[in-house]
Amino acid sequence: MRRRLIRIALILLLFPPLLAAVAGWIAAPAFLHPIRRELTPDLIREADASFAAAGATREDYDVKAPDGALLRGWKVLPRNPNGNWVLVFHGVADNRVGVIGQSEFLLRAGYSILMMDARAHGASGGPIATYGWLERHDTRAIIDALLASERDRYISVQMSSPFPPGMEPARPPHIFALGESMGAGIVLQSAAADPRIAAVVAEAPFANVREATYDYAGLRKYPWLGKTLFIPGTWTLLYRDEKLAGFPVEEVSPVKAVASRAFPVLLICDEKDVALPCRHSEMIYAAARGPKQLWVVPGAFHTAAYGFEPQEFRRRVLSFFAAAAANPAATTNPGPSQTQVPR
Repeated sequence: MRRRLIRIALILLLFPPLLAAVAGWIAAPAFLHPIRRELTPDLIREADASFAAAGATREDYDVKAPDGALLRGWKVLPRNPNGNWVLVFHGVADNRVGVIGQSEFLLRAGYSILMMDARAHGASGGPIATYGWLERHDTRAIIDALLASERDRYISVQMSSPFPPGMEPARPPHIFALGESMGAGIVLQSAAADPRIAAVVAEAPFANVREATYDYAGLRKYPWLGKTLFIPGTWTLLYRDEKLAGFPVEEVSPVKAVASRAFPVLLICDEKDVALPCRHSEMIYAAARGPKQLWVVPGAFHTAAYGFEPQEFRRRVLSFFAAAAANPAATTNPGPSQTQVPR
């Protein structure tokens, strides 16, 4: 009887880790090939209605990534541009329309917007998503193309209607970025790789790929399970992904990114987020070397901060970008009652 009980106990103890290891191995390709949300005519009409309400106009914008992948998106110009640009980054299994709400209030404030489908998402090419490993270089190519196109526009305006000395229109002095979830992690890594990004707003970012797998392995409720009983699932998933994709998982890390370059960052974490809980933002906050803020949005779910606190979201983002434009070495300081530090 004792031997039987021991065998049963061993089976019960070893079966969950074994099952997790198999599940991680099977799930690895899906991690690199997220569901693609197509850019349908209905979504385009929805976006155009939003732009029209903000008095903005859009134009198609395609960029060739360093590896040859074609990245598709929109350049959106406000009615009264303030000269600054914001790159907006969507989350996993989404497309550029997923950040249309944030884009609308930025356009109303005079920011020009560049919104792209990430590689392997929406209408963009690319065989796999790498969560920042290749995307950081995509961002550099996007900025290169943006500055080149704006330089051409500036020269064209000068030639058609010369301005008196000292009255030339200013070139865009600052490039900012705003991202959600996967997009937040990508833009933090992009800002570390490209100093032309002056400041970043990141909602619900992942700290690093390994830390994110703990939440998924823990069924999005019990990350400690992903770090203990189900940890073989994270091992096999990450190991197979490295072999399939050929990039080092440990280097896909917003935590390392903010530690490598000091730039202003506003981190937004949603209090009820179970996909990427606040500990991810707190880890990034602790590692950040530049001016930093952390705003915990009460009651909000994953990437739902704007829906829960629209007025405060707009206020914080706009004041953050305005302060970064006025002084790139500093950021806003809304006061002890409004700036929250990691718990």
